[in-house]
Amino acid sequence: MDFQYDVVVVGAGGGGAILGLDLGRKGIKTLVLEQAPGPPTGLRGEILQPNGQQVFDNLGLLEKLPSQAVKPVRLFHFHQIGGARMCTIDYDMLPPPYNRALVTLPNIVHHTVLEQLQAYTPGGLWYGTSFTQLIKRGGQVVGVEAETQGRSMTISAKLVVGADGPFSKVRDALGIPTSVHHYSESYLLSILDCPDGLEEAQYFLGRKEIFGIFPAAGGKVYLFYMIGSGSMPVVQASGLQALRIKWTAIYPELKRTFQNLVEWEQTANMPTGRARAKSWVRDGAVLIGDAAHGMNPHASQGRMQAMVDAVTLAELIPSCLEREDFSASALRPYEEKRRPHVEMLQRLADVEVFFWNTGNPILATIRNRVFSTLDRNRRLRYQVLSATAGLRETPPFGFVDRFQAIGVLPDPRADDLPQDTLPVRTRSIP
Repeated sequence: MDFQYDVVVVGAGGGGAILGLDLGRKGIKTLVLEQAPGPPTGLRGEILQPNGQQVFDNLGLLEKLPSQAVKPVRLFHFHQIGGARMCTIDYDMLPPPYNRALVTLPNIVHHTVLEQLQAYTPGGLWYGTSFTQLIKRGGQVVGVEAETQGRSMTISAKLVVGADGPFSKVRDALGIPTSVHHYSESYLLSILDCPDGLEEAQYFLGRKEIFGIFPAAGGKVYLFYMIGSGSMPVVQASGLQALRIKWTAIYPELKRTFQNLVEWEQTANMPTGRARAKSWVRDGAVLIGDAAHGMNPHASQGRMQAMVDAVTLAELIPSCLEREDFSASALRPYEEKRRPHVEMLQRLADVEVFFWNTGNPILATIRNRVFSTLDRNRRLRYQVLSATAGLRETPPFGFVDRFQAIGVLPDPRADDLPQDTLPVRTRSIP
């Protein structure tokens, strides 16, 4: 073998970089391989939900986020397009200190993690390095082959971690059956200077139309607008003025802001999909993040769940090293702990896609009734918020809750909040 490590992580995304950092802090010899030539650039929206803030805080990262690039947001308002406000979600319902959503400028969260990863593990992050295949011995994964600048190399490892996204090459090399679903919608993203001023997030829902606006640091706003999957060329052919007119019709208060959209380079297209790997573990290998469980962005938890995967797995690895056991059975407690929460969020996101993205007038009416109920029902509103915030591991609506949410049944507990309104700490794996 050319190189020897305890752990090799393929992919320096939201989960892989956090795992590399956490293991580096624990003194475990770790190498992170990233095929990109350097830290990510370009436009992407980043919201750090409360459970992600907790992960950051535990790793000493929260205080390292540059204050001038972070905007705490308390209120999220939901409106009918062409109609009235339906509901307001107030993050202040959550217990401090994680009772705001943190909207950050593009890539700030990720760059902060990468900088700390390189500080804790000098030389432990290789850019421009592509995974090519697994190395196995007697059915056990014992390393990887990789390529950088046209040169092949072999890297031995006691554990190989696939953190390389929904189309994971590591997962394919492991032969793990996976269901990958492509949604029929994608999102056009933009970040613009906002001379109109905006302090609270706004969602607008119509029939087959969603428009969201988040305040960001530096007097800017993030915009996301639902379009058909693969329809970006059609949208571009219609011209920027058509977009400005549509957005102004939805939210005329930000007309001056929308006029700042002057070139397509201010936009990006985000496709949406879901991945469900049948298993996350093999002898000597494990999957985290989107490689195991990509989800629709409606859950607002994709990056957050990858980070929680990382810290949960990092908690297990020292005992595996001590026993010199990285078999699938030794790694399975990680999957058993994480899978129920992740699958709940995937189901929740799919329900939201079904109702939020709909063009069906009956489904849209049901959706609007639920939002209006949430505005009056403190208990259900908290349950939805705590799921979005990543602090709830069970579905926000039980069987009876669903009938109460659409107004069929009264809720005598509508003003109640649960007694255990405390952030969920990452529990130890037994």
